[in-house]
Amino acid sequence: MRRHKTRNIIVAAVLGLLILHLYKFSSDDKIVHLNVKEIHNQRLQLTKESSSVYSWSNCQRNNSAANITGFGSLPQNIRDFLYFQHCRHFPMLLDLPGKCGGANKSGEVFLLLVIKSSPNNYDRREVLRKTWAEERLSNGVWIRRIFISGTTEAGFEKERLNKLLQVEQQEYNDILQWDFSDTFYNLTLKQVLFLEWMERNCPNAHFLFNGDDDVFAHTDNMVVFLQSLHDNNGSRHLFTGHLIQNVGPIRAVESKYYIPEQVHKSESYPPYCGGGGFLLSGYTAKVIHQMSKSISFLPIDDVYMGMCLAKAGLRPVSHMGVKTAGLHVPSDKLDPYHPCFYKEILLVHRFLPAQMYLMWNRIKDSNLSCGPT
Repeated sequence: MRRHKTRNIIVAAVLGLLILHLYKFSSDDKIVHLNVKEIHNQRLQLTKESSSVYSWSNCQRNNSAANITGFGSLPQNIRDFLYFQHCRHFPMLLDLPGKCGGANKSGEVFLLLVIKSSPNNYDRREVLRKTWAEERLSNGVWIRRIFISGTTEAGFEKERLNKLLQVEQQEYNDILQWDFSDTFYNLTLKQVLFLEWMERNCPNAHFLFNGDDDVFAHTDNMVVFLQSLHDNNGSRHLFTGHLIQNVGPIRAVESKYYIPEQVHKSESYPPYCGGGGFLLSGYTAKVIHQMSKSISFLPIDDVYMGMCLAKAGLRPVSHMGVKTAGLHVPSDKLDPYHPCFYKEILLVHRFLPAQMYLMWNRIKDSNLSCGPT
């Protein structure tokens, strides 16, 4: 009898421990789910205040791209592009969540200058900050400046260049940087990363200038042009620059712009504006970002913008003041860098830093006399 009692007590104790363990496991599982939900809610709350929570982990390459027909015969830069074509998020190294005064106050920015710049182009950035990209009131409205960048080099050199951008950021607060390789074939990635940032942090900027760090941009003239638009304060479609149409991908492998059929099968491109520099409305920037979510990346960023516009049923238009192919001077006896040739334009590609600095100061000289045009 005692043996039966003892055995029953042991069995009851074991069952009790088992029930307690199962209850604890169930409770822990509930806590885990509650914590995940709580973290998600905190993340949503943080995104309203700072974009730092969007610092993604490194994207892994898609090794199945190697199964594409003819992959092995493609140049290394094309193969690298195909390996990472799916990647749309990278760790953010430098952020500017308050650049436009916060999302709610971003409507105070009339013209946002979005300048593509590689880390080692320090001399170009310094000159632009002192010339056409200076943050200022122009004709009564605000111009703000952002440089967008990735990373270059490797090892100690990469660390030094990243540190350079950090030092610039501390002084000027004007750089967005992500941890992806800043190459020509990643310009589209750079554009889309910026558009995602803009949607969170500067959604109400009226207009944008998007261009390279080696162009001469007469931003005061841009403001005057944009203010002259009828019934468009940035809330309607605008995309204008040096219009390129009736062209297709270059299949010559030696070209900088080489695009094989494995990347783009069609023999034609939609109309687009040269990527050296173009103007667009805040409305159109939002549309391009939305369209980009369902269009595979193409390495040529200006063509990709045209593809996004075409999908939305919108068209880019030409502006005679945008000269991304250079400025034509009527005679070789004339100085091609005389300021009177540049006083009325919007943009010319391309300028060296010293030329940029001199030209800006010459066209702003109140004593400059150019005569009738």
